[in-house]
Amino acid sequence: MIPTKYAEKRVLGKLAIGKDLEAVEELERMTSERLRKSRGAPGNDYVMAAFSYRHPSRFSDGTYGVFYAAKTLETAIAEAKFHRQAFMSATKEAPMRLEQRALTAELDASLHDLRGKEEQYAHVYSKTSYTASQNLARELVEQSNGLVYDSVRDGGGECAAVFNPDAVGDCRPERSIVFEWDGKKIAMIYELHERRG
Repeated sequence: MIPTKYAEKRVLGKLAIGKDLEAVEELERMTSERLRKSRGAPGNDYVMAAFSYRHPSRFSDGTYGVFYAAKTLETAIAEAKFHRQAFMSATKEAPMRLEQRALTAELDASLHDLRGKEEQYAHVYSKTSYTASQNLARELVEQSNGLVYDSVRDGGGECAAVFNPDAVGDCRPERSIVFEWDGKKIAMIYELHERRG
């Protein structure tokens, strides 16, 4: 069994894509069963989105949701950049600006700890295949709050894959980040500031 360890209290959640985000969020607030269930808990809609809109990922085969987070903004950006760039390349998208929303949240749970165990769990840390990591997660998802692990996309960074939405609280937008996709790669990343006055 993987030892559990108390995770860091402050984490950054995954970056949310923001094209026409306000209009989409308003429509979703009016129609989403997920949001109706999560009302009353500030930021809970951001957390529940990860559990409502399921897709295959490192620690999910798509049959259950996972809330991914990073310990630092730099690691969250590195992880989001890798996955967004892979998607944009696979779908051969034209150059565009991708607005992302960085979220910050409190993580208060014991998590299975894979940090510093890349040799022992080499297949789980694969950069090209999620088979082993999905198999491990399938064994743990019903009995665990999630995993804390070393970032695969940012050397020295730490990430969490949370299986239990109750482990994440006070989730809120922290800042807006822009990825400039040039048609082949994300060529530039910068913070978006609102102009005042």
